[in-house]
Amino acid sequence: MWTYVIGPFLALLPKRWRMALPFSDSILWPHAVTLSGFLELGFALAALLQWYEISMTAWVNRGLEVALDGRAGPGITDQAIGGMAWFMWMNHPLTWLLGYFSVEGAIRICGAAFSDNLLGTLPLFLVDKTVRLFFGGSKTGQDVPGVASSFVSAIGEKMLESSVPLRTDQISHKTDGSEEVMEILASRRKPDWDPPRVVRVRESYYRLEACSKCAGPRPFRYTLRRLSAGVPGRKVLLYDPEEAVAGNR
Repeated sequence: MWTYVIGPFLALLPKRWRMALPFSDSILWPHAVTLSGFLELGFALAALLQWYEISMTAWVNRGLEVALDGRAGPGITDQAIGGMAWFMWMNHPLTWLLGYFSVEGAIRICGAAFSDNLLGTLPLFLVDKTVRLFFGGSKTGQDVPGVASSFVSAIGEKMLESSVPLRTDQISHKTDGSEEVMEILASRRKPDWDPPRVVRVRESYYRLEACSKCAGPRPFRYTLRRLSAGVPGRKVLLYDPEEAVAGNR
């Protein structure tokens, strides 16, 4: 219910604001952002068409009144009046604003549906950046990157995934002193696997230390270090090694 009732509206918020919500874990954010993008695109296009109908009708009628009164000079044609009305509509700030939200909605749909990139709306993202600039705030690796750069990065990852066939994960283990380190090679990026998340593998817990890209049929590398103990929770990632190809080294 949270995902489809209030999720599309909360999905407009920057990622940092969404993750701070007390019920953030109850919302399937990929579904909420995709639906939010569809609603944004649909409402923006509907408003754009309505604005076109209202403004063109008003400006064409105004142009005809001026022409009939003789104030437009001789030789004025219906095409000239229609062209001027269209030019005024195209250059109106409201046209550009509605056009922007149409494009943003389409980008948010693509980001959520095809590249696991959950974007909020740019105006609120800029508000968040401005507030943090003037009032301070931590600058950690988990901060939301720029909308344009993050979207391009996500598309690049999607292209990398499409260049290799889907394969089961390859798991390898090694020791680092007295600690066990597990490495997972995957052919697809794992959503929400961002350091330092905790991953549960059967009854063992690991801390995700690094995510990187590498060459080969499984271009996504995840490095995890085993923990002496773990606490089950909704924020713990679950991983099933039965679907992977295991190997020791």
